[in-house]
Amino acid sequence: MKNIQSYITENKERFLNELIELLKIPSISADSAYKTDVEKTADAVKISLEKAGCDLVEICETAGNPIVYGEKIINKTLPTVLVYGHYDVQPPDPINLWDSPPFEPVIKTTEKHPDGAIFARGACDDKGQMYMHVKAMEFMTSTNQLPCNVKFMIEGEEEVGSVNLATFVKANHDKLKNDVILISDTGMIANDVPSITTGLRGLSYVEVEVTGPNRDLHSGLYGGAVANPINILTKMIASLHDENNHISIPGFYDKVEELSKDERAEMAKAPFNLENYKKALDIDAVYGEKGFSTNERNSIRPTLDVNGIWGGYTGEGAKTVIASKAYAKISMRLVPHQEWEEITNLFKTHFENIAPEGVKVKVTPHHGGQGYVTPIDSIGYQAASKAYEEAFGKAPIPQRSGGSIPIVSLFEQELKSKTILMGFGLDSDAIHSPNEHFGVWNFLKGIETIPGFYKHFTALSK
Repeated sequence: MKNIQSYITENKERFLNELIELLKIPSISADSAYKTDVEKTADAVKISLEKAGCDLVEICETAGNPIVYGEKIINKTLPTVLVYGHYDVQPPDPINLWDSPPFEPVIKTTEKHPDGAIFARGACDDKGQMYMHVKAMEFMTSTNQLPCNVKFMIEGEEEVGSVNLATFVKANHDKLKNDVILISDTGMIANDVPSITTGLRGLSYVEVEVTGPNRDLHSGLYGGAVANPINILTKMIASLHDENNHISIPGFYDKVEELSKDERAEMAKAPFNLENYKKALDIDAVYGEKGFSTNERNSIRPTLDVNGIWGGYTGEGAKTVIASKAYAKISMRLVPHQEWEEITNLFKTHFENIAPEGVKVKVTPHHGGQGYVTPIDSIGYQAASKAYEEAFGKAPIPQRSGGSIPIVSLFEQELKSKTILMGFGLDSDAIHSPNEHFGVWNFLKGIETIPGFYKHFTALSK
């Protein structure tokens, strides 16, 4: 019987070439101009699942972008693994900061990836990681080593808040029925320090608009006499944190889970070098909420960040103007027990209340989702841990992530099953940034590790 390592060795170049072709398609869900490319990507994913051995694959239309569903049911008495991933990608902006075009994938070596990394938008988030599951499925079906049933649900709106996924999931309980959900849309500590993500932060994303005069004004004739929306907006945003970088919105921390000293001590055992962290980001100091370490700040504590701010004249040269309007996009990463809709309302009320006379404020909620924690004593976690130990030669470390996958809590609510997060990316892979990449070693290691999960989950489920 052929083993996974030899299968990967024989098919490595084909696997990489297939992924590269997928990465060439600009499936940007945030921009309607790319609607055709999004649909083209869904078709490509459908074809790849058919070739990987699924008996049924279909494009499921939604009010937005399509969801690709596939399945192979070998025995209804056996467990069923539901694989979730997404084929849409973030916009590549700013384009001028890319070393190579974002949709012309190239493989280059880096310090973290001496075996090479694929540079392209979506390489790590999430086309590359999603495609590991397709190739793992291909191995298991082509070698007759698939031990249980498998279903795939690959969506095209994750980067814009999975707008229509909830409707699809609620309408398809029977179709999506499973014993565990498997996702690779996270990372691990290092190539020699495997880890499994056990917690995700929630998210509340809003846009704010501050309006002053009814038109742009001459800054000489009107400066100092009317409220400047850009000045006001920056002051309002600055007031959202106090001197200890504690978020100042009333009620914001009411439901924040305070971890015990023992839990924090366990988290601190994960390898972390502060100097290397600063060097990688080219900063001379870290910054954040007083009383917490860097790893705690970006995982178990909530945050509030401005993601974009604009208004007035930003073109070349000078234009002396007081803008009529100023805008900002703001995201709040939340921890388990914080309800994202409640936090959104708290933000809206507070931001409107702190607006001075002379301006009008509008807060527009965009999307959000709940945080999630998966227990390490579950069968799913144990199966993943055994799979990592076989592939890496050492047990993985449980780790909470600062990122958000809002639909994970929805899955548990609607489908009544736990999610296991088997990520193979690295923090340095620049997801959502220029020069996003995914290590060739990581891509192939994911393909090697995933079949072990199926094997151990099936055995532990008996």
